[in-house]
Amino acid sequence: MRLLERNSAGEFILTTDFIDDEVPPYAILSHTWGVDAEEVTLEDLTNGTGQDKAGYEKLRFCGKQVRTDGLQYFWVDTCCINKANFTELSEAINSMFRWYQNATKCYVFLSDVSTTRREASDQYAEFTWESAFRESRWFKRGWTLQELLAPDSVEFFSRDGKRLGDKRTLERQIHKITKIPVPALRGTALSQFDVGERLSWAENRETTRKEDKAYSMLGIFDIQMPLLYGEGADKAFKRLRREIGNHSNLPHIKHGIVH
Repeated sequence: MRLLERNSAGEFILTTDFIDDEVPPYAILSHTWGVDAEEVTLEDLTNGTGQDKAGYEKLRFCGKQVRTDGLQYFWVDTCCINKANFTELSEAINSMFRWYQNATKCYVFLSDVSTTRREASDQYAEFTWESAFRESRWFKRGWTLQELLAPDSVEFFSRDGKRLGDKRTLERQIHKITKIPVPALRGTALSQFDVGERLSWAENRETTRKEDKAYSMLGIFDIQMPLLYGEGADKAFKRLRREIGNHSNLPHIKHGIVH
């Protein structure tokens, strides 16, 4: 697992890969991607570039929050994985749930939520962050489901870096938005929930690549399988269905597999 830290010059640098039992305490970022050209990549950090990209603000936000929380390291998916190396990418996706689960802190950066109050005009009331929070794209993406459920500590921040609350203080709102049961939000083992119910939590979420709709559910069922981009959503879900069926400690599928 490759992490980020800030050096003495204030620049973000990548660590070497840590073996599982050697990984130091770290924070992890949950966010939605902008266009690829806006996100900071591993190559950018290796070459000392990328500071002019919009996505660099997320690194600055994490660096500041990590210091506030007394941590040194953090992980961001856009730049801590060598996506050109398919073996590394596959390992990362199969390990992702565990990486979020083991994080000391998970920071959710909501790029479409602001705490800046806008002046009321005519008869319209001021916009508040609560309404933007309910409509945030973060709740509509496939990968963010595991990023909500895996960590113990999930804190939500606006795009201006203001803390909005955490998974517990915003529990009522999150339950209403996602329809995920409160016990699951509070950390009850996901194996206690019916397979069909767990799949329904992702039913209305979207992924950029069709296969990721299935791959993003691997950690929810504590299973692993090879990634075969190009196989299409139907074949990806057939393989997921097969792996779930082969996983002896999963409850009986009452409602089938949905996708």
